[in-house]
Amino acid sequence: MTQLVLDIAAIACLALGLFFMLVGAVGVVRLPDVYHRLHAASKCSTLGLLGLVLAAMLHVGTLTVITKSIAVIAFAFVAVPVGSHMLAKAAHRDKARPWKGTLSDELADCEDEGACNVS
Repeated sequence: MTQLVLDIAAIACLALGLFFMLVGAVGVVRLPDVYHRLHAASKCSTLGLLGLVLAAMLHVGTLTVITKSIAVIAFAFVAVPVGSHMLAKAAHRDKARPWKGTLSDELADCEDEGACNVS
């Protein structure tokens, strides 16, 4: 009975992870500019990976797999946002044009004034 519950939970996590991966992939293809696409890719990487790794952790269930899964999740939740932020700053410095519907660009505004508190 417990194995059935774990398998159902693993299937649910797998489906959720695959859903986030699919939505992120569609977002990368369909969104209008580099900043929106980067946002979709980072959400896909963190939330999709979380679901897939949790599914593997629930399905296999050994101490080794659980330990490695927790390490992968922790590393991804630290590395992906930092990497996405660095890519966005590089795109901004490279003068990547934002979407026409973008309401404001706080980084460009503070660079014009000469005093930026945005990192």
